[in-house]
Amino acid sequence: MSSAQAPKTPAALAALTLAALGVVYGDIGTSPLYALKEVFHGGHVETTTDNILGVLSLIFWTMTIIVSLKYVLLILRADNNGEGGLIAMLALATTAVAGRPALRRNLMVVGLFGTAIFYGDGVITPAISVLSAVEGLEVAAPQLHSFVIPITLVVLTGLFAVQRFGTGGIGKFFGPVTLVWFIVLVALGLPHIIERPGVLVALSPTYAISFFIENTLVAFIGLGAVVLCVTGGEALYADMGHFGRRPIRIAWYGFVMPALVVNYFGQGAMLLDNPAAIENPFYLMAPKWAQLPLVFLATGATVIASQALISAAFSVTKQAIQLGILPRMAVRHTSVRDTGQIYVPFINWSLFVFIVLAVALFRNSSSLASAYGIAVTLDMTITTVMTFYVIRYGWKYPLALCLLATGFFFVIDVTFFLSNMLKLVAGGWFPLLIGAGMFLLMLTWKQGRRLMGERLRDDAIELSGFLDAVFVSPPTRVAGTAVFLAAEPGLTPNALLHNLKHNKVLHEYNLFVAVQLHEVPWIGFNKRIEIEPLGHDCWQVLLNFGFKNDPDVPEALKLVEGRGIPLPDMDTSYFLSRDIVIPTFGEGMALWREKLFASMHRNAAAAADFLNLPSNRIVELGAKVEI
Repeated sequence: MSSAQAPKTPAALAALTLAALGVVYGDIGTSPLYALKEVFHGGHVETTTDNILGVLSLIFWTMTIIVSLKYVLLILRADNNGEGGLIAMLALATTAVAGRPALRRNLMVVGLFGTAIFYGDGVITPAISVLSAVEGLEVAAPQLHSFVIPITLVVLTGLFAVQRFGTGGIGKFFGPVTLVWFIVLVALGLPHIIERPGVLVALSPTYAISFFIENTLVAFIGLGAVVLCVTGGEALYADMGHFGRRPIRIAWYGFVMPALVVNYFGQGAMLLDNPAAIENPFYLMAPKWAQLPLVFLATGATVIASQALISAAFSVTKQAIQLGILPRMAVRHTSVRDTGQIYVPFINWSLFVFIVLAVALFRNSSSLASAYGIAVTLDMTITTVMTFYVIRYGWKYPLALCLLATGFFFVIDVTFFLSNMLKLVAGGWFPLLIGAGMFLLMLTWKQGRRLMGERLRDDAIELSGFLDAVFVSPPTRVAGTAVFLAAEPGLTPNALLHNLKHNKVLHEYNLFVAVQLHEVPWIGFNKRIEIEPLGHDCWQVLLNFGFKNDPDVPEALKLVEGRGIPLPDMDTSYFLSRDIVIPTFGEGMALWREKLFASMHRNAAAAADFLNLPSNRIVELGAKVEI
């Protein structure tokens, strides 16, 4: 459901709010497992009363500023036809500066980098979440220490193995289980706050400020762990298209934020009485009898949190493919009702391999915490930059207001980013390396497609002139309808040239179809098709799709019925050209990048599958393209 489709009844609103708990807030909801512990873990911050209160204040105001103010109040307003996420924001920002080509190119590169970095975050988050949950075994049953890594890997393997079945069946349990999780967070923290109510003074920002003034360097280093309390903040915006603004806001202010604050302050209250509990404050808050059940509940909650991130990775990948920044991949729909439920096998198993590598390499949640932060703070900073261009050039707000609104968040984001850069050697390089690799692939694919398009245009023949020449001495016409797929409208498809050259026939009816993918999420059927007659029973057809639409050419072409163009199922053939890329020295990209592009192009999923063409009515004709 998009934000434009607000829930019509209180029951619908309640159902959406409950669903949002499971999907949107699973990640940030499991951060109490490790966030407070990691601030003190490295030994830089001593567990004194002033430091504990200062860190609690920092955590509270970090959540307030970054999540409550930046994402929930400001960023959720920047929807692209009801859709959110970095790609939707990128489309909004580049559209807003369409009249400034150089700025648009730079924003596109920044947005591509942010999207690439998301995959690095997508590796670290499930690894640290599940591992930190299973580490509770060391508290409940220390003798099981050696089983922590194997159990973590078994849980993660099972999680990725079931992705191909979709989440439709188990998805309905996500919200209720996560609701139970938030109730347990309150139940764990509240008794300790009641015992030590003085801990609530840390709600005042003066404690965070004093902590910074008295321990400037240590506090700055500590920010690298404090940021763990907002893991998954980007999910609020990314999932807006599924739930709408209102359920996400109600869930945050009504359930999530209060539960997180109670739990963090409960941990803090316990530490004031027993600083040694910093070894694992989350699990040590619970009575001994409840620790093992808590491990099972925490593992379930982290699996749900990881599921939400994996689903987001599939969604981002599909949108990136539609926008032409990743090669076509097999995308399978796992639900006949919800088009948002998809499975991308290549991304699923690539994430799995890197997550297993992360668990094996870092071996505990504290080491993984060193790898976490750089990717997420980079994405937060990029989102803030994009927001400035949207509200300044898209919404036409005054410059001073735009600078004030986004400048404040930009300073906060950059401060957190610089603090996390101190963890670069300790593990921050890992998600950055994954992000940099994805960025190289995206940039190579985008530039390669541009070079290929330019070469095809240079060699192409204008369609209407070509048809005029053909019909001076027309070839034999055969019964049926031919649909020729072309990269651009107005140009003669290579498939037509090869068909005339080798088969020396032309069908009775001919459609020259170009598919245009736009930087908006959805394009309705009323704007799906543009048709222009070319004479001799030939038509130029332009099909328009948004980056969240599924390009379905046969379905879209049904809209031409009734215009004198017959499209009988068994008498319509689809002709398309399978281009073979030949890397060459000269202008364009470096030769190694051209070879990389050629390999990506060769291994991309078939265009016929991407466009949903019927496999028994396809004619593919090959052509070589030098770039």
